[in-house]
Amino acid sequence: MELFFYAFAAILSIANPLGTLPIYVGLTIDYSKKERRKTAFLTSINVLVIFVVSFYVGSYLLDFFGISIDSLRIAGGLIIVSSGFALLTGSFNKHKGMDKERVKSDVETRESISLTPLAIPMLAGPGSISLLIGLHEEYLEWENQIFILVAILIVCIVILAMLITSVYIVNFLGASGINAVSRIIGFIVIAIGIEYISSSIINMLSLIVG
Repeated sequence: MELFFYAFAAILSIANPLGTLPIYVGLTIDYSKKERRKTAFLTSINVLVIFVVSFYVGSYLLDFFGISIDSLRIAGGLIIVSSGFALLTGSFNKHKGMDKERVKSDVETRESISLTPLAIPMLAGPGSISLLIGLHEEYLEWENQIFILVAILIVCIVILAMLITSVYIVNFLGASGINAVSRIIGFIVIAIGIEYISSSIINMLSLIVG
């Protein structure tokens, strides 16, 4: 259960669905309630598929490109720390490349926003993907992987619930409330990224010394 709570908290913090809500509300402002629910459902399904595929296929990509798990964890840790600083400074959307005007003009040429930009890169970005690849390499036992998969599923259910109730959450918290919570989440995300980097560096140094 400790692994489950760690994986759930880490994935949810890095995905940061709360920071996606204002973008989601803005993009679906002209949608009916039924269309908004459908978009929320498709977005959560896309995130679930991306997370699960990354969790299981990522290790094969590492082998193909000859990248060690420690190198991936360091690179992923840097991305996670960068995302955390973006949350602390209130520039998370710009960090994800989510300029409002650019997103709106891009969405006009797409049939659905559930895959891009909502699932990728807003919710399933490089930080969460690298985290999942690292978790797969660290916890190879099937019992542990079941806990991680359950954590992924619960995260996606939370994302679905937040997207469905996004209008109420945004109205209740307001811009200042969302920024305040995002800054707290950003601090946690930075700590996760630093832990990833430090543990990988220590592991690499121990291999060199050994």
